Amino acid sequence: MIVISFTLYLPGLADSSSLSRQGQAICVTGAGGFIASWMVKLLLEKGYTVKGTMRNPDDPKNAHLRELEGAKERLTLCKVDLLDYESLKEAISGCDGVFHTASPVTDDPEQMVEPAVNGTKNVIIAAAEAKVRRVLFTSSIGAVYMDPNRNPDAVVDESCWSDLDFCKNTKNWYCYGKAVAERAAWEVAKEKGVDLVVVNPVLVLGPLLQSTVNASIIHILKYLNGSTKTYANSVQAYVHVRDVALAHILVFETPSASGRYLCAEGVLHRGDVVEILAKFFPEYPIPSKCSDEKNPRAKPYKFTNQKLKDVGMEFTPVKQCLYETLENFLNMVQYFGKFLICRDPIELIIVSK
Repeated sequence: MIVISFTLYLPGLADSSSLSRQGQAICVTGAGGFIASWMVKLLLEKGYTVKGTMRNPDDPKNAHLRELEGAKERLTLCKVDLLDYESLKEAISGCDGVFHTASPVTDDPEQMVEPAVNGTKNVIIAAAEAKVRRVLFTSSIGAVYMDPNRNPDAVVDESCWSDLDFCKNTKNWYCYGKAVAERAAWEVAKEKGVDLVVVNPVLVLGPLLQSTVNASIIHILKYLNGSTKTYANSVQAYVHVRDVALAHILVFETPSASGRYLCAEGVLHRGDVVEILAKFFPEYPIPSKCSDEKNPRAKPYKFTNQKLKDVGMEFTPVKQCLYETLENFLNMVQYFGKFLICRDPIELIIVSK
């Protein structure tokens, strides 16, 4: 019997008095993705009409969106390529807001940088032409944290930016692409007079709505199948996917919201992560040994999420996030038997007791 040592917390979806959602339409780019699916779900639950963009609305991996509560009445899935301005313009037309979440997730510079930057520019320009009230851009901690010159005792906040030269020299093209895309978004938004607000999530975990496994979930699943014998001497910040989606809605609905919002609940050492997982799932071969026992244990970095808390955000504890991530995955494997894998070179991790 597993005893869960945290208080279950479900972020409230209470109605805000600041804006009436009746009849308001939000365009969510990359709507079939991990974070975006949760955005669609919560927006529909709150009464918004949603237009979701994706390359192929008829792809079976997007079927979960049509099953969401309110989808039949208030969800339209649009075939859009972010590099095809006309298709994007048509999807955004008539919308009150845009949640731009679609982005490549790869360390291939050709696949990451240009599509992320040009796609983001197209979204901002189309939003300006459609006269949307506000654009929410899902950036990343990758655009914030990667700076070797920052004092390790300094608090990471919305004023921090990743060092582009450092990202290039270390070939961290994902972080480079996210930073360059965000800078481009700010530049074009200023030029076009678009009200832009940015959310910068850390590593996002939590239950999957879609039947595909993404890179952030693989980060945790690798500890279950016995192939990973040790854990790294490193730290990672985490946040629940529901919280990321809700953060976008909160800042969209807050007229005074502006600038960037760091979206993170807590930072854990990998040793803490495997210890938590081992308590919740003792039947799996979760590693208990660090791969680096010579150097001092890496210390969690300091950050602040106060800006999001100031607009009403309450974060789900990381322990609950880790539990829900694996419990959801294991239940879905049992139900579906397998997962569809949508991104190369990620391969399905076979979980066995």
